[in-house]
Amino acid sequence: MTEKDVVLSAKDVVVEFAVRDRVLTAIRGISLDLYEGEVLALVGESGSGKSVLTKTFTGMLEANGRVAKGSIIYRGQDLTQLTSHKDWEKIRGQKIATIFQDPMTSLDPIKSIGSQITDVILKHQGKSKDEAKQIAIDYMTKVGIPEADKRFNDYPFQYSGGMRQRIVIAIALACKPDILVCDEPTTALDVTIQAQIIALLKSLQEEYNFTTIFITHDLGVVASIADKVAVMYAGDIVEYGSVEDIFYDPRHPYTWSLLSSLPQLADDQGVLFSIPGTPPSLYKEIKGDAFAARSPYAMKIDFEEDVPRFEVSPSHWAKTWLLHPDAPKVEKPVLIQNLHEKISQKYQGGLRK
Repeated sequence: MTEKDVVLSAKDVVVEFAVRDRVLTAIRGISLDLYEGEVLALVGESGSGKSVLTKTFTGMLEANGRVAKGSIIYRGQDLTQLTSHKDWEKIRGQKIATIFQDPMTSLDPIKSIGSQITDVILKHQGKSKDEAKQIAIDYMTKVGIPEADKRFNDYPFQYSGGMRQRIVIAIALACKPDILVCDEPTTALDVTIQAQIIALLKSLQEEYNFTTIFITHDLGVVASIADKVAVMYAGDIVEYGSVEDIFYDPRHPYTWSLLSSLPQLADDQGVLFSIPGTPPSLYKEIKGDAFAARSPYAMKIDFEEDVPRFEVSPSHWAKTWLLHPDAPKVEKPVLIQNLHEKISQKYQGGLRK
């Protein structure tokens, strides 16, 4: 396979928020490369910084937030240097589009579905009104809206939650984005509809070959859609690799804990593994491994020295002192050994091989 081009490169990004005369450091020096045509999953607990990181790519940080350090290079342009709404208009939507968790907050309740799609087509594709309407109907059909021409003038309240999310996807497609950020787009939907939306996103990504960032806390979704995975904890990426690396050869204790929490690994009484403790305060400087206080594998050095990246393979690295040559040899938990076989017994299809 030929080496793909880097579409977006974040280097040493630090994001701070001013909160009641205090500074909260939500992103702590993240570096990340996004490759053309790939699906990157950002996974981690709520508050780990997944959404905050991607908001820096579209200039959508809240008013009290700022990129304090680092660079975000998108096709040769440093996005951290953009300051005006007019500058961001050339990037947001047109180049990097976002699908949010709740479709009702993304749709205007007093405008028809069709007009919301055609507005985007008129803005980004320069078509006539008649052309824009036909293209909008085509997009509606493509995302699975039955009898799209008849539903064109309906309003959001006339659509189900799953259908509204399909419309939000159609609007994002109408921007013809280079990068599509999917911010937990299935969380508000029931399991059956979730599966349909995931399948739709996979087919559209294959058809249009846009680069995708998929934000989720559901590792089952990651297994079915991602090429690469970045595991986030306390505002940093603690492990990065291919989806096979993360599921079959995880190295960071936090990744072990996330995998151990998979619903398919519940015991016979339905009891799931839960991670003890809580994440550290982001108001304070974090020394060492941020996960150390919650990890049964923590060593003294984990509380004293920041962890560098340790390379597992050219495509896989993790920030854990357990990978240091002098560290004691520790096996991953028994619960997640032979993970594919265990999941396959409970979940039809299991992980992809």
